[in-house]
Amino acid sequence: MDSFLSKFFPSVFRKEKENQSTNQYYKFDSQVLQMFTSSLYLAALIASFFASSVTRIFDRKWSMFGGGITFLVGATLNGFAQDVLMLILGRILLGIGVGRSGLQSVPIYLSEMAPARMRGMLNIGFQFMITIGILAANLINYGTSKIKGGWGWRISLGLAAVPASIITVGSLFLPDTPNSLIERGHADEATRMLRRIRGTHDVHEEYNDLVAASEVAKLVKHPWRNILKRKYRPQLIMTILIPFFQQLTGINVIMFYAPVLFKTIGFGGNASLMSAVIVGHTVRATCT
Repeated sequence: MDSFLSKFFPSVFRKEKENQSTNQYYKFDSQVLQMFTSSLYLAALIASFFASSVTRIFDRKWSMFGGGITFLVGATLNGFAQDVLMLILGRILLGIGVGRSGLQSVPIYLSEMAPARMRGMLNIGFQFMITIGILAANLINYGTSKIKGGWGWRISLGLAAVPASIITVGSLFLPDTPNSLIERGHADEATRMLRRIRGTHDVHEEYNDLVAASEVAKLVKHPWRNILKRKYRPQLIMTILIPFFQQLTGINVIMFYAPVLFKTIGFGGNASLMSAVIVGHTVRATCT
């Protein structure tokens, strides 16, 4: 949005308004603007390396709560940002929230609470809701760009606090998973929770499976070293190649920088935002 660029990236705004015959991408050649865009994803990447340890130590529920709080603070900083530093700090906190809750805690919680026959469906449902969230975010960007007065970008960035609040408050009412209770030595409570979420008292077999899995997990001393063993090589190769080839397609770059890319080929402000809506939702829906 012009009001957003003029406030935080005035050099980019001036270049955009200049009538030049040079490459259109020259107008957006700003390291600070690139830092703003990429800071969320870099923070999410770094946070994801520590997310599994945090989830294991502090439990899935409280890890989601912490991620929600971080996301909420980041959205608040972005919505009330007065300078670029405040803006980028908010983006970093958003990235940490994504890395902790979105990439780690929530999928694990869903998998551990769901019956075996419904795990795949619930996790695909989680991915589908992320797609709906991306569509909603793009539509909000398009709608708030039409607000007169130049403050629509504050609503666009600040509305991230809505899902953050849902995660934060909702996590307080979520029960601990049986797996987590077993790991922390609360066997009786784990049995009660398993009976509650399965709706039956006949949970002896599943409980024994969870205990056995927990004991096996405790025996693993060097998980990162173990994954390099020959017997795990097919899994390792697939987990590397799938995201590797996804990145090689370049679609993430197109999605992250869609409004800017569409502007560089001559689209107007509203047209570039609407194009981002169409491309982003189509790609995500196809992947889901």
